[in-house]
Amino acid sequence: MHYYPLTYREYITKYADEFNLEKALVASIINTESSFRSASVSQSNAIGLMQLKFSTAEEIATKLNDTNFKEENLFDPEYNIKYGCYYLRYLTNYYNGNITNALCAYNAGLTNVNDWLVNKDYSKDGVNLTHIPYKETSDYIYKITHCKKIYKFFYKL
Repeated sequence: MHYYPLTYREYITKYADEFNLEKALVASIINTESSFRSASVSQSNAIGLMQLKFSTAEEIATKLNDTNFKEENLFDPEYNIKYGCYYLRYLTNYYNGNITNALCAYNAGLTNVNDWLVNKDYSKDGVNLTHIPYKETSDYIYKITHCKKIYKFFYKL
């Protein structure tokens, strides 16, 4: 299972449960975002396992009343998974449980997804995306969906 590792299972379980998320989904996001490398930094300066930007993490810290937040905390696996799960739950609630929209926003940002939802070329009803205009985001959704099946089957998440 070289391509589908599962480290930090205890943190995935803890925070997926705390924020009412599927464990296989959280593991899939970590795999897709960072390949389970906690020191990962993207070209856009997203940090850690779940690839959070500092500005997003600052907002989360405020909502969680975390007065000790520092950017380097995002390299800590438990901290990163907690914040990433919080953010995914926020996005899922924002889109009334629509996981596809939440995942698109996790990858491409809320503003882009909101723009797509009001565009008839991408959404017929303003709620469900029928087409994702960014190839990177479309590929992201495919990878997450594929990974999730593997994590459910092989790891029983």
